[in-house]
Amino acid sequence: MKTLEISGILRTQTGKTDSKLLRRSENVPCVIYGGEENINFYAHKNSFRHLIYTPDAHIVNLDLGGKKLKLVMKDIQFHPVTDEIMHIDFIEISESKPVVIDIPIKITGDSPGVKAGGKLRPKLRKLKVKGLINEIPEKLIVDISELQIGQSIKAGDLKYPGIELLDSRKALVLSVATSRVAQKTDAAEEGAETAEAETPAE
Repeated sequence: MKTLEISGILRTQTGKTDSKLLRRSENVPCVIYGGEENINFYAHKNSFRHLIYTPDAHIVNLDLGGKKLKLVMKDIQFHPVTDEIMHIDFIEISESKPVVIDIPIKITGDSPGVKAGGKLRPKLRKLKVKGLINEIPEKLIVDISELQIGQSIKAGDLKYPGIELLDSRKALVLSVATSRVAQKTDAAEEGAETAEAETPAE
């Protein structure tokens, strides 16, 4: 899995007022869970650019005033209007303790259904997995080389050594639809988006 080096500063004060002051100076308040105690720290927003704006999962090597920690991102909050990063939650990891993390899907193979005129319709970009950090792959390979028109792959169809998939077994990962079905679905989704956009806000 890819790694990212970040230097952070331990927070001596917490609360809404202190968090607002940090954000005004373009810093992001963060919390680390999973260790002996929760740790509050902050870092400049640019430190997280390669963690947030990428489909890849990362291990974060955090330098907290000389203390070294390995983390994975658990959750992130954005401002509803400006999309600025408001807060990030991390989980401290160790080689002997399972971790839960979202891993991106990589589609491989040539589908006979697509070659016959069907349309590949990916539904999920990531799957939630649980396992030891050294066992978790950088990407989850989904092979479509035997997928015909009308067939699909669900989370329950996938298995990877050393890790457990936590998504519902019925969760649709991708499918190959006929061109006609795909066009009808696209039109329905576009109609729903248009209707939502035209609905006046309360």
